[in-house]
Amino acid sequence: MDIRRATTTTELLGASHLYDGPATPTWAARFLAASGHLMLIAYVDGVPAGFVSGIEMLHPDKGTEMCLYELAVDEPYRRRGIGRALTEALAAEARRRGCYGMWVGVERDNEAALAAYRSAGAGDDGVFAMRTWEFGAGS
Repeated sequence: MDIRRATTTTELLGASHLYDGPATPTWAARFLAASGHLMLIAYVDGVPAGFVSGIEMLHPDKGTEMCLYELAVDEPYRRRGIGRALTEALAAEARRRGCYGMWVGVERDNEAALAAYRSAGAGDDGVFAMRTWEFGAGS
């Protein structure tokens, strides 16, 4: 397994089978251009097998922390430690960037994600409620 930071739209589009929906060249370019956004892709035999994306979040009284935005591993590659390795790689990058910590929101019944995060050293910070606003594609 080889974990590399995606630096081109070609790399991001090449991993699109791992995303929830189709990627577009425009969104991929915007992602790469956005300060503090990063994606690490795990390759197995040259094929994208998983990814983790992170966003640096900065606040005047706290400094910078890393939000683990999304983690995915393709079905044939699951239960091989790829999710843990991606999470650890993002944590290492967060430390390198001077982040004071890293966090992720995850559903309490997502056992695979919880196991991956636990194995990568994450602690349980308790239950929280998430509220969302949906604006639609044209908003």
